[in-house]
Amino acid sequence: MPDTMTPPVALDAVIIGAGFSGMYQLHLLRDRLGMNVTVLEAGEGVGGTWYWNRYPGARCDSESHSYCYMFSRELQQEWEWSERYPEQPEIMRYMNFVADRLDLRRSIRFGTRVTGARYDAAANRWHVDTQGGESFQAIYLITAVGCLSTANVPQMPGLETFAGDWYHTGEWPQSGVDFAGKRVGLIGTGSTGIQAAPVIAAQAKHLTVFQRTANYSVPAHNAPLTPEFKQWVKANYEQLRALMRSTTNGHPFTIAERSALDADDVEREALFEQAWAKGGLQFRAIFKDLLSSLDANATAAEFIKRKIRSIVRDPATAELLADIDHPYAAKRPPIDSHYFETFNRENVALVDVRSAPIARITPTGLATTTAEYELDIIVFATGFDAMTGPLLRLNIEGRDGLTLREAWAAGPRSYLGLQVPGFPNMFTITGPGSPSVLCNMPVAIEQHAEWIADCISHHRGQRIARMEATEEAADAWVAEVNRAAEATLLPQASSSWYLGANVPGKPRVFMPYAGGMAHYAKICADVAAKGYEGFTLMA
Repeated sequence: MPDTMTPPVALDAVIIGAGFSGMYQLHLLRDRLGMNVTVLEAGEGVGGTWYWNRYPGARCDSESHSYCYMFSRELQQEWEWSERYPEQPEIMRYMNFVADRLDLRRSIRFGTRVTGARYDAAANRWHVDTQGGESFQAIYLITAVGCLSTANVPQMPGLETFAGDWYHTGEWPQSGVDFAGKRVGLIGTGSTGIQAAPVIAAQAKHLTVFQRTANYSVPAHNAPLTPEFKQWVKANYEQLRALMRSTTNGHPFTIAERSALDADDVEREALFEQAWAKGGLQFRAIFKDLLSSLDANATAAEFIKRKIRSIVRDPATAELLADIDHPYAAKRPPIDSHYFETFNRENVALVDVRSAPIARITPTGLATTTAEYELDIIVFATGFDAMTGPLLRLNIEGRDGLTLREAWAAGPRSYLGLQVPGFPNMFTITGPGSPSVLCNMPVAIEQHAEWIADCISHHRGQRIARMEATEEAADAWVAEVNRAAEATLLPQASSSWYLGANVPGKPRVFMPYAGGMAHYAKICADVAAKGYEGFTLMA
């Protein structure tokens, strides 16, 4: 019988994911380099993490004027944000605006989930398979799957018996959830839970927050942007872009040069009060040593704990919320809109599941080791299998049959967070070992996408067919990632997802690069200037 199988679609590059990363990488490769490129996207629209994360209260914690593409003056001048911290629907409108403005959709296949990718050394091609049975082959494979896109649903006994509805914040229904008249249990008090709790509490009959790890949070003080500020942002495009690319975390502000330990108690308290009144992530930039000195950090930690106790009226609840076991900002530092105030509502309760762990989900709710709670809806704000999870679920197989899961069995290992030894011509945008989640993401994304595009352009011009990170370069970079982390207080948060601690069985390895975005970008530029030092190049 004749072979009726559809031949693979032949391309120069396949990009997986149509969020900030995939959209910009597509624009660079297709429109600037003239390459034949297709983006494969599991969702039915652009947006990446913002397409899936539409839970109540979902909002960016970078200020809107910095949470956008800055490679194009035209895009920045045409778009106008409405709030200091944009909510998910507004970010989605922005992403669709960019997709339309750059005519990106014609090169994106929506509703196309990648199920496997295999490198063929003889042909020097990547073969990519999808859930729908389509296949593609390309010289370059570029993963743009994001760092926080694989939902971590805890394996709780009895979940399948629950008679109510349950949801994970990272896979929220497109149609939304009606909490009216419902008894809701919210599991998780990280950044997502802190955003969701006030909104759910305002809608639900009753909200029970199950807290294992108490967390710091600083008020966002979100508000509509004034016409004067909008005008200032447009008039200062070049300065803002340069500032964001020159700072440690890619934000449009610098970290103060002063030490928390050099100020006396009165001065320090006044500076913290000033930063609290301003709100947002800039709070951690008030002193230079909050993430390098435990004594300096303690001054911020104690200030925030005092704020919690002053906001929450019930002393026992306040103490549970202030019983925080890690340095301030050693885990992702949340910002909130009335999170602590939510516990002053009569329809909200806090349950400490550190002292009385969750034992099981029951048909009617949830049981801890000491009590049972009747619930109609359970919301898991339990985060993600961060950084490595989105890549591992692609089932990638590199040279000589090496799978990415095997290569990372002891933890992620890469060179610059851009390439993995054994996986030629595969690039990982904001992969493990890059600044990524420690930064304002669009800045990190633009730097990576531009470096990859420049690299591919150089190779095409020099007729270099294959590029692969060396084992030695990866080993040296892993050592540098560890060194940078140990120079900070970040590894002291033992339950942090930065270390993979939220996923049972996941290797405990500090994954992002803590050496600063600007410093990292210089390292990458130097590598390229030295003829892509640390990579094996073959014609």
